[in-house]
Amino acid sequence: MAEIIQQMINALLLGCTYTLIAIGFNLFFGALNVVHFSHGDVCILGAFMTLILYGLAKFLGLVTFLPGFLFIPLLILLAMILTGLIGTFFERVVIRPFRYAPLLMVLVATVALGMVVRETVRLSFPHGSNPQIFPRILPQTSFQWGGVLIRLDNLIIFGTTIFLISMMFLFIKKTRMGAAIRAVSQDTEAAAMMGINIDRTVAVTFLVGSALGAIAGILIGAYNNIIRFDMGLMGGVKGFSAAVVGGLGNVYGAIIGGLILGFVETFAAAFIPGGTPYTDVFAFLVVIFFLIFKPSGILGEKVYEKV
Repeated sequence: MAEIIQQMINALLLGCTYTLIAIGFNLFFGALNVVHFSHGDVCILGAFMTLILYGLAKFLGLVTFLPGFLFIPLLILLAMILTGLIGTFFERVVIRPFRYAPLLMVLVATVALGMVVRETVRLSFPHGSNPQIFPRILPQTSFQWGGVLIRLDNLIIFGTTIFLISMMFLFIKKTRMGAAIRAVSQDTEAAAMMGINIDRTVAVTFLVGSALGAIAGILIGAYNNIIRFDMGLMGGVKGFSAAVVGGLGNVYGAIIGGLILGFVETFAAAFIPGGTPYTDVFAFLVVIFFLIFKPSGILGEKVYEKV
């Protein structure tokens, strides 16, 4: 029983990162009806942004000057803001020119953007092709409870995810900009006729989605203490898969889809003999299952068009 509980904790942590990435995919798809395939690379860009800011703060002596409980949140918040602004810039330069073009052009543009981001990161860092050591920004203490190892950084990661998702829901449901995002998601033309600034609303959507994705990249780096320039490629695929399983365009579905993939991968590695190298295979088998039997996802709805 202790082993099962331990693996459930690991699955929740993995599901948290997939959920944060999947929420971005769902926000973008809801606002523009397009899939932003470079979103995973933007998420890992948040981890590299944190690495740069940490090195700069260390050079200026801020790491020892400010207490950790103040320095670390400020570091993460600044990395989130910068990554969100970069994501908004990408929307303005790469996606907005193709807003009314065929969807295939947007897909190709975002795939190409992902390649540009990865290669830029690889060439910008010394020995960029090698894994980069991520600073230990989370406490490493742990304790045993009923035979289950509880790490403090795990609790922080889980609590941070819950807090951010709650704040995002409050933003979407209780603010004027959130109402504008929901209106644009339902009917862009009607929202424009009602006086909603479409460009500004989409820009805010990319700002929020990219900032949440940055947190996912930061949490991955903080948990593994290593980041690579190409981690965003598979992370983006997993996040998009989680969005598809939960229901593309449904934010609540992103949570369910992320948790499902997290549990499938973790339990396959833990309880299937020799299953560790094939965790991705089991995860994508689940995705294929949903694509065949439930293409709209768990919480997705079928869209009917009158002819």
